[in-house]
Amino acid sequence: MEKEYIAAQFALAGKVTGMIPYGNGHINDTYLVTTASENGEKASYILQRINTAIFTEPEKLMQNICGVTDYLRRKIAEAGGDAARGTLTVIPTREQALYFTDSDGNCYRAYTYIENTISLEQIEHAQDFYAAAEAFGEFRYLLSEYPADTLNETIPDFHNTKKRYERFLEVLEKDAVGRAGEVQEEIAFVKERASEMGILLEALRAGEIPLCVTHNDTKLNNILLDKETGKAICIIDLDTVMPGSVLYDIGDSIRFGANTAAEDETNLDLVQLNLALFECYVRGYSKGCKGTLTDKEYELLPMGAKLMTLECGMRFLTDYLEGDVYFKIHRERHNLERCRTQFALVADMERKWGEMRRIVEEVRGYHE
Repeated sequence: MEKEYIAAQFALAGKVTGMIPYGNGHINDTYLVTTASENGEKASYILQRINTAIFTEPEKLMQNICGVTDYLRRKIAEAGGDAARGTLTVIPTREQALYFTDSDGNCYRAYTYIENTISLEQIEHAQDFYAAAEAFGEFRYLLSEYPADTLNETIPDFHNTKKRYERFLEVLEKDAVGRAGEVQEEIAFVKERASEMGILLEALRAGEIPLCVTHNDTKLNNILLDKETGKAICIIDLDTVMPGSVLYDIGDSIRFGANTAAEDETNLDLVQLNLALFECYVRGYSKGCKGTLTDKEYELLPMGAKLMTLECGMRFLTDYLEGDVYFKIHRERHNLERCRTQFALVADMERKWGEMRRIVEEVRGYHE
């Protein structure tokens, strides 16, 4: 079905005049749509095909996004901010549905396009990491009173590290492609840390840390920056917004942002936790969240970074043992290389544990 026809099913202002592929996302197909009204006014929109192989219940997905963005819009407006630029705006279909399903069963959604913004693919300066941390901290602050338990789980058990471990053990026992023998060191690394897998889950269940709205994909390129000022203005890619612990978001940001090496670096001597960037992120997040991090969350923050890194490495190892069926690989043993990088980072975190805790305590004291 023609994409122009699909775009025309949404309540856009004017007639569709152009459409081009947009961005470099790996999950959804994204297009930039331009329109013009009869009086010549032009507008731009984002059209996306939702990847229903991953997000199998688009209705629940869009309910999450609309609930969170509507709430953010109110909060931003109440604070005197620009709500049109501060959060995504979902455009309904002409039938007032949250998404459109074509004759082939593909699901599409539309957003207003936020003009004069850019996003960064990688950290160029420490200030970039600080700005990202502050933006995600503010996301936590603005949504701190949102009823997180009303959100749908778009990917069930996404950060259930304990279940990820159980899945790892099942795949290991089957050893479907006969690779277990060559990765005994990596298997032992995971098993030695089995007792830590449930720490965040148990803290959530015991009410020691609050259930919050979590983004779960806190990459740098999921923040729109104002082209002129460079200020972070909008968090995007809300598909994985779910109930959970903000330590997932903080931990995953540190996992990829404070690593001195690429995710698939083969020279493990280059893999280290950059403590300066770790501190940069903790300070930025603490400032952005405006006092909404609890003492227990601060206490568990290093563990959040460690567990998100361990979980990621375990997922790479699980996929390698299963025959590379989930993550895209670009060479033989790619998932094993990724796994080893994550485990090397975990090991370095353990070596620097005292320094990580000292930094967190210092930041916590500053923001009390």
